[in-house]
Amino acid sequence: MPKKIPMRTCVGCGTVRPKKELIRVVMTPEGEILPDKGGRAGGRGAYLCNDPACLERALRRRSLQRAFRVPQSEISAPDRLREEIGGTDAG
Repeated sequence: MPKKIPMRTCVGCGTVRPKKELIRVVMTPEGEILPDKGGRAGGRGAYLCNDPACLERALRRRSLQRAFRVPQSEISAPDRLREEIGGTDAG
C-alpha cells in the first residue's frame, strides 16, 4: 500500500499541495507571524506557498487572521515572513 502524502491548503491562494511544498507559519503570543522551518513549533499554524504574491493575498484577504483566530489589530506586520518567502525555497 502506498504511503499517504499529507496535504495542506495555502491560506493565500487556496491551492492544495503536499505539506513539504508549503511554508508553515506560526503566530507568537506577541502577535508576530514567523516561519516555522522545522514544522514543529508550538501554537496554531497556517500554510503558505513559497510565493510572495500568496502572502500578500493572505494579508489583503485577512486569511491569516482567520487562520490564527485573532482580530486584524493583533497581527503585527510580518516583515520577517516577507523576507523568508521572498528569499528562500520551501523545503
